[in-house]
Order: sequence, then structure tokens, then C-alpha cells
Amino acid sequence: MGLEMEAMAASIGVSVPVLRFLLCFVATIPTGLLWRAVPGATGRHLYAGLTGAALSYISFGATSNLLFVVPMTLGYLAMLLFRRHAGLITFLGAFGFLIACGPASSKILKGANCVLALTNLISLCDAGALMVLTLKVISCAINYSDGILKEEGLRDAQKKYRLTKLPSLIEYFGYCLCCGSHFAGPVYEMKDYLEWTERKGIWASPTPSPLLPTLRALVQAGICMGLYLYLSPQFPLSRFSEPLYYEWGFWHRLFYQYMSGFTARWKYYFIWSISEAAIIISGLGFTGWSESSPPKAKWDRAKNVDVLGVELAGSAVQLPLVWNIQVSTWLRYYVYERLIQKGKKPGFLQLLGTQTVSAIWHGLYPGYIIFFVQSALMINGSRVIYRWQQAASNSVLRSILAFLNFAYTLLVLNYSCIGFQVLSFKETLASYQSVYYVGTIVPIVCILLGNVIKPARKPKAKKAE
Repeated sequence: MGLEMEAMAASIGVSVPVLRFLLCFVATIPTGLLWRAVPGATGRHLYAGLTGAALSYISFGATSNLLFVVPMTLGYLAMLLFRRHAGLITFLGAFGFLIACGPASSKILKGANCVLALTNLISLCDAGALMVLTLKVISCAINYSDGILKEEGLRDAQKKYRLTKLPSLIEYFGYCLCCGSHFAGPVYEMKDYLEWTERKGIWASPTPSPLLPTLRALVQAGICMGLYLYLSPQFPLSRFSEPLYYEWGFWHRLFYQYMSGFTARWKYYFIWSISEAAIIISGLGFTGWSESSPPKAKWDRAKNVDVLGVELAGSAVQLPLVWNIQVSTWLRYYVYERLIQKGKKPGFLQLLGTQTVSAIWHGLYPGYIIFFVQSALMINGSRVIYRWQQAASNSVLRSILAFLNFAYTLLVLNYSCIGFQVLSFKETLASYQSVYYVGTIVPIVCILLGNVIKPARKPKAKKAE
């Protein structure tokens, strides 16, 4: 078997560990399909957990499951012993453990050709499994803590996902490792998982066929992987540390930064498309029916990215809604909204706090931290342009401002994401400096101008006497 794996890996130009991971990752699709045939809720819980653990063992080795046991145990003990503070205890403990494991599980392999480009996938997803699991155990613990609060005053998400009853160990085990979905997400809620497994809620009636949306996700995955393998040798990250890059003019360097970010994103699109197919085919991705006539099945729970939505985003504010969608939703529910004091509006500090948590979740690399601080500036600057756009007195000016917001997002996003790719402090600052920090200066200027040029507020309608 070992010789066969080596021969197969050599034939497609990857290492054996990478091939093993890719096979296990793709195997989440038939694993999700077979889940539908397992009888009984208990049987489905056991199947979900055992298949997830088995795929992790085959892909990453025994140490991966040992790592997963730590946050899982911490979260369950916190719910069992300290319900009122279970969310906070799990949040701090699980994030602390993730940080401690970061240097060991987040080795980023760099390369300038198709073979080494593909090997990036193994490092990304090895770290990603623990990252996704961390979010799941935290949300479960927080929702169990919310279960003892009165519904009055709770936000809609808290009311929807709060848990009044402690999940059993079998339910918790299945939720955490469900059919290998922790490889790359998407993150989903314990309450949805329980209803799906027990065939309640929207799953009480027969669900629509997942065949066509699954095929669509697989076709998208193939296109994304093809584009990534085609583009990555032409725009390698190593170019940022080569003398040739610094011999180019400003516009050439700026274009290369755009193409570098554009290229890297197709790797993520591929990964999320595969995981989307696995969640859809299992049935968990189903979220009900549209209000159109005739109604159409929706599979939003599986969706983690809107490719065109990212590449053609008209505003940086839209990016969290179309990129890593389920993690963005998690951050909104469990960080952003909980940082807002009652009776007060959210501001830059809540946004910065949320982006800081996101940076820590990705790993304590300088490039991540710089990227997420940059993204807070980027979003705030885009909000300023949007407010001007909404207050514009005529359609021509609104169209000009809309285009400016699109160009602004294109510029700052691809400038900022260099830090996300190269990770090191020195390389990140060098790449930013090479274009005169344009992607940092422009958002700051927009924010400052927003405090000076404030759009007129629409007059409030007078109450009838």
C-alpha cells in the first residue's frame, strides 16, 4: 500500500502526506452521503464522530485526535461544572490552547511552482481542523450559558441557538467531529446539528435532492483548483523578496500585489467548495425554501464563500458577508455583538476587537495581525465612502462614488492580504513600503475626511398633531 501511495503521489507530483490529506478531504463527500443511510439518531451521532476521527487519523496521524480531545474536554467540563461562565472559560481556554499549538500546526510551505503550490493545502487544512473545532466548542458552551438567561433582552441569534439542555457526550462527540467537516468547516451550530441528526425542524419533512447543488460545488472546486495551479507559478510569493520586484515601477508592483492576492484566493475557493459539497450532500447544508414562486431549496449553511461577491465587491463592508461566511457569522454572533453595550451603537473599537480575535484565531504571526488591523481600517474607510454615496444629491455623483468604493476595496484588499500570505513582519512591511503604504494611507485619509465632510442627515418627519 505504501509503494502504491508513493507511486500515485509521484505521478501527480505531490508528497505522500499531501496525497493522503487530499484523499481524506475528498472522502468527506461520500462520508456525508452515507450518513443519510445510518439508522437512528444515536447511530448517526456515533457515525458522525467516528468517521471524523478516522479521517483525521488517516490524514494527520494519531496526534491530531489527541489535540482535538483537549478543547473538546475543556468545553464539556466547563458546561458540566460551570454553566454560568462556561462560555468565557471555554473561550479563553480553547483560544489559549490554539495559540499554544499554533507554531506546531501552522507551518506554511512556500513554493514557486505547481507542485509546491499544491503542498500549501496540507499545512492550511491541518491547522484549519483545530481552528474550526475551537469555534464549535466555544459556540456550544456560550449557547449553553445563554440557556439560563431570560429571553427578554437577548438578541435574535441568542434566542435561536441557546441550549436549555446539556448535550450528551455522544451528541457532543458527533457535533465536534461530524464526518470530517472540521477539516475546513463550515462552522455550524449545535442546535442545527441536533435537529438535523434527529430529523426535526426543517429536516422533519423529506429534504430536496442535494445532487445538483453538490455537482455545482464540485465543478466550482475543479475550476478554482485549475486556476490556482495555472496562476501560482506565474505569481509566486517568493517574488516579494527578490531584487527583481524592487526594480519594477510603482504601478507594476501594485499590479503584482493584486495578482498575488487574486491567485492565493483560488486555493481557499477550492477548499471551501469541497467542504460545501460534503455538507450539502449530507443534508446539513439545507436551510429551507425560498419565498419565490415556485419555491427553491436553499443550501446557505454549507456556503462559505461567494466567489464573484469577493472579486467584484462594491464595498469592503460586503467582504465579511461573502468571504469565509460562516466564520464571519460566528465572529458577529460571539464577538462583535457581545462587545456592543446595551443602548449604544457599535463603533471602530468593536470592529477592531472582532478583527483582533480573528487574527489570534488564525495564528500569532505578525502578518495576520497586521492584516486584520488593516482590514478594520479598510472596512471603516469604506463605510465613509458609502455614507457619502448614500447622501449624494444626484445619480451621477452616486455612480462615481460607487465606482470609487469598488476601486478602493480592490486596492486595499489586495494590498492588505500580502501580510496574510507572507506572514513575517519584515516581508509584510517591505511589500507595503514598496508601494509607499498606499493601502494604509488611503483608508486613514478616508476616515479623517469622514470626520470633516459629514453627509447631511435627512430631516426627520414631523409627527402629526
